[in-house]
Amino acid sequence: MNILGIIPARYGSTRFEGKPLALINGKMMIQRVYEQTKKADRLTEVVVATDDERIYNAVVGFGGKAVMTSANHKSGTDRCREVVDKIGKGFDAVINIQGDEPYINPQEINQIAELISDKDTQLASLCKPVYDEEELMSPNAVKVVFDKNGKALYFSRFAIPYLRNQIERTFYKHIGIYAYKCDVLKEVAALPQSGLELAESLEQLRWLENGYTVRMGVTEFESFSVDVPDDIVKIEKIFKE
Repeated sequence: MNILGIIPARYGSTRFEGKPLALINGKMMIQRVYEQTKKADRLTEVVVATDDERIYNAVVGFGGKAVMTSANHKSGTDRCREVVDKIGKGFDAVINIQGDEPYINPQEINQIAELISDKDTQLASLCKPVYDEEELMSPNAVKVVFDKNGKALYFSRFAIPYLRNQIERTFYKHIGIYAYKCDVLKEVAALPQSGLELAESLEQLRWLENGYTVRMGVTEFESFSVDVPDDIVKIEKIFKE
């Protein structure tokens, strides 16, 4: 299967403007994400999708591939859809890779590539067990429950399920990496926002509410994302070179 890896990267951010160009251990964040993504051998090609010429020029400057996209997209899914419209001929599926995880593990990308390669999988994503109670209760950590076949039942900012009875239960945190079959990507990108999506501010609920299935894979790899400048200091300490 031919799979296109797309790394959406915006310059404008309310919490950290110019984040993709920020240096982490001497390299721009977008370069680190790109280089880690290229290590995933299940991908046919990797491109950065950006709305800013500074990011575009930086990617081309370190030898990467980039595509200019509209500045009006509301989500990474919409940006991926534009890239597929421009260069997607010949690809069967797309993986939307977060542009703010400079040390993303290539094995995670290969894992989700394996999931989307199944002929019956429309969309796919990853999750990992949550053991920290503070993280479990944080609305910034999205939780997910899925059925016995690995298909997502619901995503929430609350800890789900609610334990009315004291039973042993593993909770799962959603990892923000998505895979789509190309035809499904075009369909979900055209859907209007749904009620559940607006309630929780989670785009993936739009897909579930419209009857699409999201296949979940469980990973033990932790993700380290950059949301604010202070996160860079923390990540540099973890990944000293």
